[in-house]
Amino acid sequence: MIASVGFSASQNVDLGLEPFVELCFPVRGKYLPADHGYALFCGWVNLDSEIRKQKTVSILTIPGFPDKQGKIILNEYSCLRVRVPIPLIPLAYKLAGKSIRLGIHEIQIGIPKIFTLKPASTLKSRIVVIKGHSEPQSFLVAAQRQLDDLGISAQISIPKDRQGEFCRKTIKVKRYTIVGFTTEVSGLSDDDSIKLQQWGIGGKRHMGCGYFLPCRGGRNV
Repeated sequence: MIASVGFSASQNVDLGLEPFVELCFPVRGKYLPADHGYALFCGWVNLDSEIRKQKTVSILTIPGFPDKQGKIILNEYSCLRVRVPIPLIPLAYKLAGKSIRLGIHEIQIGIPKIFTLKPASTLKSRIVVIKGHSEPQSFLVAAQRQLDDLGISAQISIPKDRQGEFCRKTIKVKRYTIVGFTTEVSGLSDDDSIKLQQWGIGGKRHMGCGYFLPCRGGRNV
Protein backbone atom coordinates (compact mmCIF):
# COMPACT_ATOMS: atom_id res chain seq x y z
CA MET A 1 0.00 0.00 0.00
CA ILE A 2 1.32 3.43 -0.95
CA ALA A 3 0.72 6.49 1.21
CA SER A 4 2.26 9.92 1.63
CA VAL A 5 2.02 11.80 4.88
CA GLY A 6 3.20 15.14 6.13
CA PHE A 7 3.16 17.99 8.58
CA SER A 8 2.54 21.64 7.90
CA ALA A 9 5.54 23.66 8.96
CA SER A 10 3.18 26.25 10.40
CA GLN A 11 1.53 23.75 12.78
CA ASN A 12 2.72 23.23 16.35
CA VAL A 13 5.69 25.52 15.77
CA ASP A 14 6.61 28.28 18.20
CA LEU A 15 9.47 30.12 16.53
CA GLY A 16 10.30 31.76 19.84
CA LEU A 17 11.31 28.43 21.40
CA GLU A 18 14.79 27.83 22.85
CA PRO A 19 17.70 27.30 20.45
CA PHE A 20 18.27 23.76 19.21
CA VAL A 21 21.30 21.53 19.56
CA GLU A 22 22.33 18.27 17.89
CA LEU A 23 23.32 15.23 19.92
CA CYS A 24 25.54 12.72 18.12
CA PHE A 25 25.49 9.28 19.79
CA PRO A 26 28.05 6.66 18.75
CA VAL A 27 26.36 3.39 17.79
CA ARG A 28 27.77 -0.12 18.11
CA GLY A 29 26.32 -3.19 16.46
CA LYS A 30 26.64 -5.35 13.36
CA TYR A 31 23.75 -4.74 10.98
CA LEU A 32 20.55 -2.74 10.63
CA PRO A 33 17.83 -2.76 8.01
CA ALA A 34 18.60 -0.09 5.42
CA ASP A 35 15.08 1.27 6.02
CA HIS A 36 15.02 1.45 9.83
CA GLY A 37 13.52 4.87 10.64
CA TYR A 38 10.23 3.47 11.97
CA ALA A 39 11.93 0.66 13.91
CA LEU A 40 14.40 3.12 15.46
CA PHE A 41 11.61 5.40 16.61
CA CYS A 42 9.67 2.44 18.06
CA GLY A 43 12.82 1.32 19.88
CA TRP A 44 13.11 4.74 21.51
CA VAL A 45 9.40 4.74 22.39
CA ASN A 46 9.87 1.39 24.13
CA LEU A 47 12.54 3.01 26.31
CA ASP A 48 10.61 6.22 26.97
CA SER A 49 7.13 6.85 25.56
CA GLU A 50 7.51 10.59 26.26
CA ILE A 51 9.23 10.96 22.90
CA ARG A 52 5.88 10.43 21.15
CA LYS A 53 4.67 13.80 22.46
CA GLN A 54 7.69 15.83 21.39
CA LYS A 55 6.92 17.26 17.95
CA THR A 56 10.07 19.41 17.97
CA VAL A 57 12.45 16.41 18.13
CA SER A 58 14.06 15.26 14.85
CA ILE A 59 15.83 11.91 14.51
CA LEU A 60 18.18 10.97 11.68
CA THR A 61 18.56 7.36 10.58
CA ILE A 62 21.91 5.70 11.27
CA PRO A 63 24.46 5.57 8.44
CA GLY A 64 26.37 2.45 7.48
CA PHE A 65 27.78 0.56 4.51
CA PRO A 66 25.01 -0.93 2.30
CA ASP A 67 25.28 -4.68 1.71
CA LYS A 68 22.97 -4.51 -1.37
CA GLN A 69 20.62 -6.97 0.34
CA GLY A 70 18.43 -4.57 2.29
CA LYS A 71 20.78 -4.08 5.23
CA ILE A 72 23.59 -1.75 6.24
CA ILE A 73 26.80 -2.78 7.97
CA LEU A 74 27.61 -0.56 10.94
CA ASN A 75 31.12 0.80 11.32
CA GLU A 76 33.13 3.11 13.57
CA TYR A 77 31.49 6.15 11.99
CA SER A 78 27.91 4.98 12.53
CA CYS A 79 26.06 7.36 14.81
CA LEU A 80 22.58 8.43 15.83
CA ARG A 81 21.90 12.15 15.37
CA VAL A 82 19.07 13.84 17.22
CA ARG A 83 18.06 17.51 17.16
CA VAL A 84 16.19 18.96 20.12
CA PRO A 85 15.45 22.32 21.73
CA ILE A 86 17.84 22.89 24.64
CA PRO A 87 15.21 22.10 27.35
CA LEU A 88 14.77 18.61 25.84
CA ILE A 89 18.45 17.62 26.08
CA PRO A 90 17.75 15.51 29.21
CA LEU A 91 15.05 13.56 27.33
CA ALA A 92 17.43 12.71 24.47
CA TYR A 93 20.30 12.00 26.85
CA LYS A 94 18.32 9.11 28.34
CA LEU A 95 19.40 7.11 25.28
CA ALA A 96 23.04 7.13 26.40
CA GLY A 97 24.25 3.69 27.43
CA LYS A 98 21.04 1.96 26.36
CA SER A 99 20.49 -0.99 24.03
CA ILE A 100 17.76 -0.79 21.40
CA ARG A 101 16.37 -3.74 19.47
CA LEU A 102 15.26 -3.12 15.89
CA GLY A 103 13.59 -6.34 14.82
CA ILE A 104 16.26 -9.04 14.99
CA HIS A 105 19.07 -6.48 15.27
CA GLU A 106 20.35 -4.87 18.46
CA ILE A 107 22.46 -1.74 18.81
CA GLN A 108 24.24 -0.15 21.75
CA ILE A 109 23.98 3.63 22.13
CA GLY A 110 27.04 5.44 23.51
CA ILE A 111 27.61 8.79 25.22
CA PRO A 112 26.78 11.68 22.86
CA LYS A 113 28.68 14.72 21.84
CA ILE A 114 26.55 17.86 21.75
CA PHE A 115 26.88 20.47 19.01
CA THR A 116 25.27 23.80 18.28
CA LEU A 117 23.75 24.19 14.81
CA LYS A 118 25.87 26.14 12.33
CA PRO A 119 24.68 27.83 9.13
CA ALA A 120 25.36 26.63 5.62
CA SER A 121 24.04 28.30 2.49
CA THR A 122 22.90 24.95 1.03
CA LEU A 123 21.18 22.20 2.99
CA LYS A 124 20.02 18.78 1.87
CA SER A 125 17.66 16.16 3.26
CA ARG A 126 17.86 12.56 2.04
CA ILE A 127 14.06 12.31 2.16
CA VAL A 128 11.21 14.73 2.75
CA VAL A 129 7.60 13.49 2.76
CA ILE A 130 4.55 15.73 2.42
CA LYS A 131 1.05 14.30 2.66
CA GLY A 132 -0.75 14.10 -0.66
CA HIS A 133 2.29 15.09 -2.72
CA SER A 134 4.04 12.07 -4.23
CA GLU A 135 4.81 13.64 -7.63
CA PRO A 136 7.78 16.00 -8.12
CA GLN A 137 6.01 19.17 -9.25
CA SER A 138 3.22 18.95 -6.68
CA PHE A 139 5.80 18.15 -4.01
CA LEU A 140 7.92 21.20 -4.84
CA VAL A 141 4.92 23.52 -4.68
CA ALA A 142 3.94 22.12 -1.27
CA ALA A 143 7.52 22.25 0.00
CA GLN A 144 7.87 25.87 -1.11
CA ARG A 145 4.66 26.66 0.75
CA GLN A 146 6.13 25.21 3.93
CA LEU A 147 9.30 27.29 3.50
CA ASP A 148 7.07 30.35 3.10
CA ASP A 149 5.20 29.42 6.29
CA LEU A 150 8.54 29.44 8.11
CA GLY A 151 9.50 32.77 6.58
CA ILE A 152 12.44 31.20 4.74
CA SER A 153 13.57 32.74 1.44
CA ALA A 154 15.53 30.23 -0.65
CA GLN A 155 15.51 28.02 -3.74
CA ILE A 156 14.20 24.48 -3.35
CA SER A 157 14.88 21.59 -5.72
CA ILE A 158 14.91 17.81 -6.09
CA PRO A 159 18.28 16.49 -7.27
CA LYS A 160 18.37 13.97 -10.09
CA ASP A 161 19.99 10.54 -10.00
CA ARG A 162 22.46 9.07 -12.49
CA GLN A 163 19.62 8.10 -14.79
CA GLY A 164 18.37 11.69 -14.86
CA GLU A 165 15.30 10.91 -12.75
CA PHE A 166 14.19 12.88 -9.72
CA CYS A 167 15.53 11.27 -6.52
CA ARG A 168 12.40 9.58 -5.23
CA LYS A 169 12.75 7.80 -1.88
CA THR A 170 10.45 5.67 0.24
CA ILE A 171 10.17 4.59 3.85
CA LYS A 172 8.12 1.77 5.34
CA VAL A 173 5.79 2.45 8.28
CA LYS A 174 3.97 -0.71 9.32
CA ARG A 175 2.36 -1.97 6.11
CA TYR A 176 2.52 1.37 4.32
CA THR A 177 5.13 2.58 1.85
CA ILE A 178 5.50 6.34 2.12
CA VAL A 179 6.83 8.29 -0.87
CA GLY A 180 9.13 11.29 -0.61
CA PHE A 181 12.00 13.01 -2.37
CA THR A 182 15.58 14.00 -1.67
CA THR A 183 15.38 17.77 -1.23
CA GLU A 184 17.96 20.52 -1.56
CA VAL A 185 17.50 24.10 -0.37
CA SER A 186 20.04 26.70 -1.52
CA GLY A 187 20.62 30.43 -1.22
CA LEU A 188 19.92 30.39 2.52
CA SER A 189 20.83 33.24 4.81
CA ASP A 190 22.49 32.27 8.10
CA ASP A 191 19.27 32.80 10.05
CA ASP A 192 17.15 30.86 7.56
CA SER A 193 19.68 28.03 7.48
CA ILE A 194 19.48 27.59 11.24
CA LYS A 195 15.69 27.82 11.11
CA LEU A 196 15.44 25.09 8.50
CA GLN A 197 17.77 22.83 10.48
CA GLN A 198 15.63 23.36 13.56
CA TRP A 199 12.19 22.84 12.07
CA GLY A 200 12.69 20.98 8.81
CA ILE A 201 9.77 20.54 6.44
CA GLY A 202 7.38 17.68 5.77
CA GLY A 203 6.39 14.88 8.12
CA LYS A 204 7.84 11.81 9.83
CA ARG A 205 10.72 13.75 11.37
CA HIS A 206 10.87 11.18 14.17
CA MET A 207 11.79 8.66 11.45
CA GLY A 208 14.62 10.31 9.57
CA CYS A 209 12.62 12.53 7.20
CA GLY A 210 13.03 16.28 6.76
CA TYR A 211 16.39 16.30 8.58
CA PHE A 212 18.56 18.83 6.73
CA LEU A 213 22.34 18.67 6.69
CA PRO A 214 24.91 20.97 5.06
CA CYS A 215 25.91 19.95 1.55
CA ARG A 216 29.59 19.39 0.86
CA GLY A 217 31.18 22.76 0.27
CA GLY A 218 28.80 24.49 2.72
CA ARG A 219 30.31 26.87 5.24
CA ASN A 220 30.30 24.42 8.15
CA VAL A 221 31.54 21.30 6.31
